[in-house]
Amino acid sequence: MTRFLSGAVLGAVALVMILFLPTLALRVVACAVAALAAHEYLQLVGAPAGLLLVVVAACWLVSGGSAATVLAVQLMALGAAAWLVLSKRDPVQTATAAAFAAIYVGVPLGLLVALHARYGSRVTLLLIATVVVSDTAQYYTGRTFGRRPLAPAISPKKTIEGALGGVVFGIAFVVLAGARTLPAVSMPQLAALGGVAVVLGICGDLFESQIKRQAGVKDSGTLIPGHGGVLDRIDALLFVAPLFALYLGVFA
Repeated sequence: MTRFLSGAVLGAVALVMILFLPTLALRVVACAVAALAAHEYLQLVGAPAGLLLVVVAACWLVSGGSAATVLAVQLMALGAAAWLVLSKRDPVQTATAAAFAAIYVGVPLGLLVALHARYGSRVTLLLIATVVVSDTAQYYTGRTFGRRPLAPAISPKKTIEGALGGVVFGIAFVVLAGARTLPAVSMPQLAALGGVAVVLGICGDLFESQIKRQAGVKDSGTLIPGHGGVLDRIDALLFVAPLFALYLGVFA
């Protein structure tokens, strides 16, 4: 019940913000979420908390919508890695994992705001709803039909059947909802978008699960009752948002 209630509250708050907040306010909210998620990630990989500033800066720049920000974020990530290696004497593996936070967390959350500013709230909701529908379908089809583990060494509860259910329902949702939200995009293209989005979302979930497994923890944090940390709630979204941005830039 706790998980359901906290999820419902989070969903309602997110919906209100997407529908009614101006772009500047959404940029501030995205940066705040990026800071919380990056704090959890940096703790998991054992990186300095000071790199939060790099992640927030990346989110803020990308949310502005300028193509040049990609180069700026890359330079910031390289600069952070160089600082950790040359000044702090950190191992290269640790430094690159820490610098990756800007690309892993900051860029996707910034892209959400940039997409909202360019295409409107309906496209943003389509993106987020695709992840929600897929995750829900994976959970229930996995519980009902799941027999074969998908990645037992990383996430023992995930099953191949659940993943297939997520793909089927995710494609169906994007085709039906996308026909109204993106009328200029053909049905085969929408189906491809839905299928790839679900697969990337699963990869994002497993990616974060592996980070937690290596850190020896169950959840990335304890901020959200019944759900764990912020990173636990947006892990799939972080992988799907760049796909939508690329797809819309090409086909929309």
